[in-house]
Amino acid sequence: MLFWSALSFLPDADVIGFQFGIRYADEWGHRGASHSLMFAVAVGIAVGLLAPLFKWPALRTAIAAILVVASHPLLDTLTNGGLGIALFWPFDHARYFAPWRPIPVSPIGLGFFSPYGMFVAIVEIVVFSPLFWFGLTRRSFAPALRR
Repeated sequence: MLFWSALSFLPDADVIGFQFGIRYADEWGHRGASHSLMFAVAVGIAVGLLAPLFKWPALRTAIAAILVVASHPLLDTLTNGGLGIALFWPFDHARYFAPWRPIPVSPIGLGFFSPYGMFVAIVEIVVFSPLFWFGLTRRSFAPALRR
């Protein structure tokens, strides 16, 4: 579970670039190339290739990794700030937002632990509470057996 959680945050590793002079709006800046669907596919392939080392099925693990990494930029399109998400990089350098943006943009770094950061966390909990409920309740999707 920790591995998959960490993998979901991988696109935000692009903030390290700020320390090397990479600007937010640059191709490899925040929410740029590392937030693309192509990046998610590349990471998924790498994870799939490493999966047999852990006795995990390669294809299923690769697909799961692609979905986990791709979920991050897709959810970022729902935020109300920033310059948008480079979903289709390297084929398209435009940055996109979803038509519906209910989530306030989160502060970067330790700013997340500010009062505004806590406000953002509360909004995310409220917006995604139906998904949390669905994920935390145990239910079977198998058809009920009748006697």
